[in-house]
Amino acid sequence: MSIFGHNIFPTIFHPAILPPDWPAGFWSHLIIFVVILFLFIILMAMAFIYFERRVLGRFQIRIGPNRIGPFGLFQPVADTIKILIKEDIVPLNADKLIHLLAPGVVFVPVVLIFAVIPFQNGAALVDLNIGIVFIVAVSSVSVVGMVMAGWSSNNKYALVSAMRVIAQVVSYEIPLALAVVGVVLIAGTLSMNGIVQAQTIPYILLQPMGFLIYFLAALAEINRTPFDLLEAEGEIVAGYNIEYSGIKFALFFLAEYTEAVAISAIITTLYLGGWKGPFLPPVLWFLIKLFVVFFVIIWIRSTLPRLRIDQVMGFAWKFLLPLAFINLLITGIQIVVWPNISQWVIAGVNIILAALLIVLFSRFFRTRGDKIEVQ
Repeated sequence: MSIFGHNIFPTIFHPAILPPDWPAGFWSHLIIFVVILFLFIILMAMAFIYFERRVLGRFQIRIGPNRIGPFGLFQPVADTIKILIKEDIVPLNADKLIHLLAPGVVFVPVVLIFAVIPFQNGAALVDLNIGIVFIVAVSSVSVVGMVMAGWSSNNKYALVSAMRVIAQVVSYEIPLALAVVGVVLIAGTLSMNGIVQAQTIPYILLQPMGFLIYFLAALAEINRTPFDLLEAEGEIVAGYNIEYSGIKFALFFLAEYTEAVAISAIITTLYLGGWKGPFLPPVLWFLIKLFVVFFVIIWIRSTLPRLRIDQVMGFAWKFLLPLAFINLLITGIQIVVWPNISQWVIAGVNIILAALLIVLFSRFFRTRGDKIEVQ
């Protein structure tokens, strides 16, 4: 069931709907899109690295990379070459097989997420009718690789980080999944392409609280500031990957930025209308929204300090989880009671409710001394 309303996206630009087997059959579609996805992932990860360093330089009143290539554009390439030619060192008492497999177990599930991300109407490797369920399921597998890396390294700091992975990532998976359910209820489909097509106005307006819950939980999932306790240098040196070097470390580093690309793409698809937009080609609109989301992630990194582990866990269970259930309840009531009301009215009501609930919950969620308390 969907809530009906007026279309905020003008129909000035009519993108072509690509057939499922474009351009000429199953195998050609598979090969072409696999190549496109790998190139997209590698290039976007390098672009995100460069973009983050330049933007952080501005926030911190410094220049950022500017030596290698014009405006420092080739700095990510130089860093990649440097890290790939470093020696691969394995600790003497490490579990060598698990130590070898862990980077792949972390990286491969992140790549699989992009199989169902639509770059324009029909332009995806596969349009699964359970696309969002596929993303939630596949993205959870990376946790196993992080735990494998921490446990197999025979290093107490790596093991502490692995335990934090289990606590933090698994905890934030619950409010993240509940936030997605609100979008699914409004769109009436689990298909990522279907969710984009259902957005007559961006769902960030219809689901403001759901968006905030998903965004914050996703930051914790991908270990970004202020939730980067898995790599807290002052406590555990470098986290679960401390005993990795060379190409294995490069895979962890690449997976981290690929996760940032994936989260930005998912938020773009679920809450910002995906590839929809006037005048410009759909793929360009998708990329613009992608970089806007990542810019906000960088902004948060340059602004907020790292939280303590008790604050991170308390924030998930005592703040985000109750708000996720309330958001789901409100969404369900609106769909059942007011199925034909204007989306603009629903958007206004939900923005006001989100502001009131956040202020209300923040009054009960206080940090006192060394503990977080609910008053």
